Amino acid sequence: MGFLIIFLTFWGMEFMAWLTHKYVMHGFLWNLHFDHHTPNKELFFEKNDAFFLIYAIPSWLCIMLGSMFGYWTVMYIGFGILAYGLAYFLVHEVFIHQRFKWFRNTDNVYLKAIRRAHKVHHKHRGKEEGECFGMLIVPWKFLKQELKKVNV
Repeated sequence: MGFLIIFLTFWGMEFMAWLTHKYVMHGFLWNLHFDHHTPNKELFFEKNDAFFLIYAIPSWLCIMLGSMFGYWTVMYIGFGILAYGLAYFLVHEVFIHQRFKWFRNTDNVYLKAIRRAHKVHHKHRGKEEGECFGMLIVPWKFLKQELKKVNV
């Protein structure tokens, strides 16, 4: 049962991340997110990195309090949030933005589509007219574009 809760929480976080990105980061907290769209290559950290705490704190609290008081469902939810955070770090920070030079090249169609969708998101420098706010669920048009490259 724990695995199912972790799995469902993980995918629920993709939806939460989409909502947060579209309506919070590109909304009333744009002042923290804007530097992610106009990065300063001389600085390692961005104001945008503060959003890490929005998810890290609830994850930590769910894991800690759930395990302390035997609320295993709450603990598993915390681990689901943690798993999504790890995926976010590896996909967004490492693979897409190359903040660490670990996973640079791939022939995987899905990963190329993720990267393409994110590039389309970043072509908009302002907070309006954005698109592709999710991370792991990629619009079909980007998968088709990458599949065409393979089948040519």
